[in-house]
Amino acid sequence: MTVYFIGAGPGAPDLITVRGLKLIERCPVCLYAGSLVPEEIVKAAPEGALVRDTAPMHLDEIIGEMEKAHAAGQDVARVHSGDPAIYGAVAEQMRRLDRLGIGYEVVPGVPAFAGAAARLATELTLPEIAQTVIITRTGMKASSMPEFEQLEILGQSRATLAIHLSIRNLDYIKRALEPYYGADCPVVIAYRATWPDELYIRTTLEGMKEEVRAHKITRTALILVGKVFGEVNFRDSDLYNADYSHVLRNVGKKKAKAKAV
Repeated sequence: MTVYFIGAGPGAPDLITVRGLKLIERCPVCLYAGSLVPEEIVKAAPEGALVRDTAPMHLDEIIGEMEKAHAAGQDVARVHSGDPAIYGAVAEQMRRLDRLGIGYEVVPGVPAFAGAAARLATELTLPEIAQTVIITRTGMKASSMPEFEQLEILGQSRATLAIHLSIRNLDYIKRALEPYYGADCPVVIAYRATWPDELYIRTTLEGMKEEVRAHKITRTALILVGKVFGEVNFRDSDLYNADYSHVLRNVGKKKAKAKAV
């Protein structure tokens, strides 16, 4: 048997990959993060399948279900939100499975920041504005941040930031980023991106706390920070520049050919 760690995407049921959905449809055991994975996705499990919400379960209980499935020769669809590689808590599960000799595979999913950017119709990297996206979070009760990944350090890059799991830490975010981004830097608060009740608040570092408080948002929100969310005066990229040559488009050769004709 195999345990399949499947990224269900940011929320919209039809944003799961074809591969992920097909695995859910055939696996006789489905363990899913119920607070973040749409119920419609796990309803695709085959008739008679064991479908369990792991939100109230601890790690030992989750691994215990995988061990039972292993003993019965049953594949497991382990469904996480977004992409398993980002804040998915899958590494600790895979480490346990390695010790038990249980095989597993990972199926990627659409991460929340990509889902939010799509709904905003915004490119996170614009020529000469930002060419780097940093996916991060801030230290809270659950776990602290590594010393060199504090926002005071990451903010010096002035890159586009996708800050997860930090909606209750806005005072610190403003204090850490304002010296590098400025109080008027565009911010988007993406609440439950791609879900039916999604909400996107366009604001600034200065105004974000007041806006979040007014909308009573306390969880399940992504904080996007960067000049790309307000910038329209950027130059066109060279990718489609008529005068720019690359391996698939030799401008010099085309011009010489046209001249010869």
